[in-house]
Amino acid sequence: MCIGYARVSTEEQNLDRQIDALIDAGVDKRNIYKEKMTGTKTDRPELHRMLDELQHGDTIIISELTRLSRSTKDLFKLVEIIESKGANIKSLKENWINTTTPQGKLLFTIFAGISQFERDLISQRTKEGLSSARARGRKGGRPFKDMKDVELALKMYDSREYSTAEITKATGVSRTSLYRYIKIRK
Repeated sequence: MCIGYARVSTEEQNLDRQIDALIDAGVDKRNIYKEKMTGTKTDRPELHRMLDELQHGDTIIISELTRLSRSTKDLFKLVEIIESKGANIKSLKENWINTTTPQGKLLFTIFAGISQFERDLISQRTKEGLSSARARGRKGGRPFKDMKDVELALKMYDSREYSTAEITKATGVSRTSLYRYIKIRK
């Protein structure tokens, strides 16, 4: 069965163009999942409902990739979920994403490999940079708070006259740091 997914980012935007394209591509309008919310959110109820109801042999059709996902990482994760259910995905705008054909699967696999390669390179460069910094005596992370500020924060806390918000505002010691220092001294 052909299933459509249409999404716009705000309530004011209109889904008509996407719905028309999906119907022209052979999707029954009763099988179109519609959503009006930003693609950067992971909690998209209609997308999750569509994925939950997906059956082996189904094909999800989208008008373009940006309607399904805003990031490459998220896109690959969604395609993996779709394929694990024995379903396919097809984009009307980006012809290369069409897992219903061997060529489409090959192209998607190549792009997935390039994306993973880039993530691995970034990770490797980060690790090398951290190692190089450590060799020069730098430890990284946030600098420690001035102990005078910490001592003042602890005195204010012990006096029970100030709220945590007042202490953090007055001393610049964050709530997390304050509680960590309280725990350390016990």
